[in-house]
Amino acid sequence: MTPLNLPDSSQNSAMDTIFLKGIRVFGHHGHTAEERCVGQIIEVDVELRLDLRKAGRTDRLKDTADWYSVFQTVTEAVTGNSHKLMEHLASDIASRLLATTPAHEVTISVSKPSPPLGGICERCGVKVTRSGADFSGESPA
Repeated sequence: MTPLNLPDSSQNSAMDTIFLKGIRVFGHHGHTAEERCVGQIIEVDVELRLDLRKAGRTDRLKDTADWYSVFQTVTEAVTGNSHKLMEHLASDIASRLLATTPAHEVTISVSKPSPPLGGICERCGVKVTRSGADFSGESPA
């Protein structure tokens, strides 16, 4: 412990965060055939947890997660295969990002603005947190 009773960061790996908020992509996802046919805007927020100390020292993109690549990965997941459940889409995005970035853990929020519920609802969605261990031994969602 340090003099302030804080954990000594030299003894454990840092869990810093890179985030992308408010990614808006048109996709064909939903439980009903109409939602999958017509499509709608899907909003995605991403948090990647990883050690950013090396990138902070070196100022090199190769020592971190490339924001553009993260954005492209999310866009490809949303515009690609159709998912009936937002839980499945969020898990798919998490799996892809864990496979293509140095993140140890990711949190993915996926929401639909003005979902078709027969009434007024600003947005509905899910938030999942996953690590590599959640996908070990299985293929991406």
